[in-house]
Amino acid sequence: MTRRRPARAAVTALTATLVVVPLAACSGAGSEPSPGPASSVSEGAPSSSPSPSPSATTASPSPTASTTPEPAGTPTPDDALAGWSLEQKVGQLLMVGVSVSDPAPVSAEAIREEHVGNVFLHGRSTAGVDATRELVDEYTALVSPRSTRGTPLLVATDQEGGLVQVLRGPGFSDVPRATEQATWKPATLQKRARGWGDELAAAGVNLNLAPVMDLVDEDDAADNPPIGYFGRNYGFTPTSVVRSANAFSAGQRAAGVETVIKHFPGLGRVTENTDTAARVTDDVTTRDDPSVRVFARGIDAGARYVMMSSAVYERIDPDAPAPFSPVVVDDLLRGDLGFDGVVMTDDVSAAAQVQDRSPGERAVDAVDAGVDLVLASADPSVVPAMADALVAKARKDPEFAKKVDASARRVLAAKAATLPPR
Repeated sequence: MTRRRPARAAVTALTATLVVVPLAACSGAGSEPSPGPASSVSEGAPSSSPSPSPSATTASPSPTASTTPEPAGTPTPDDALAGWSLEQKVGQLLMVGVSVSDPAPVSAEAIREEHVGNVFLHGRSTAGVDATRELVDEYTALVSPRSTRGTPLLVATDQEGGLVQVLRGPGFSDVPRATEQATWKPATLQKRARGWGDELAAAGVNLNLAPVMDLVDEDDAADNPPIGYFGRNYGFTPTSVVRSANAFSAGQRAAGVETVIKHFPGLGRVTENTDTAARVTDDVTTRDDPSVRVFARGIDAGARYVMMSSAVYERIDPDAPAPFSPVVVDDLLRGDLGFDGVVMTDDVSAAAQVQDRSPGERAVDAVDAGVDLVLASADPSVVPAMADALVAKARKDPEFAKKVDASARRVLAAKAATLPPR
């Protein structure tokens, strides 16, 4: 299924009806590794990641909803947002982090009180499939008519392979690095990715923030901290990246797990990591660069979700990091590439690159630029401020309110298309 459309076309309104029953459902520090001396890096436990606890079910949330939605104006009867309050719509635009080793109460409160409709399992766990499913079920039990209008949660994690694999233990395979996956025939990779997807689905995960489609220059791979240094790239040519990343995505989707291609418009040429450094800039990539075109091929292959890089792209828009840039999100990704699916940020809760803005400003600036889903994984405590800022901006700015509605419809449409009722 293609996800491209003519440039600048209006987004089609959701016509599918979501079944309102709970479903079981890089993203930031603690999820993606930070580079260090090569001899000190362990395949299973990168030094920047928290040590996993024996159980993934610490600090269970209370499944009690307490917030009453307010009326949502006078939408048309077939509008997917009919009956939704502004707060509930904003909640669909946020994804809160849930630690797999020590979940904080604020993560559950975000669903109950801020109407947040999506969670991200972050950290590192060796507890296995069954324990992870128990954790996921505790959060999906929070879904209610008051919290998210019964709309299922997107339950995401980072299961790329190599150093970026959140979930391990009984029932989970050890997934190799992308550089190794790229040496396999596409049919082999697709089959194995289907198996890894089956494991995620059994654990209640329905969205994998993978595969990486960043194009890395082979000669400079060791100097590319977020991607090349850790072998997260599917080879070094556009052909290799497209062939292998699309095979990975096809396998995961066959298992019922949606994928997120990342990090648009390419994070393979920067010399610092946006999680740990500020003012990270790419001064090479252009709008028609091969690193951009590989994402077009991923979109053509059916990608419903694209994650933004948090770098600044001097030759595209030097004035703002990509997730806050209408030029990168709206003009390039939605316009030039014709993408009409869900655009999400990388972690914007704790990443050093975005600390010059308050949490509320990060959320507002991203949605204003055309982003649909704001990820707050490493520090879930910022979610209430993000939700409050989005609601306040929408109440005083009718044009921004229209953007909130458009993004909420895209998120709901993606959920309706990919999350089966049960």
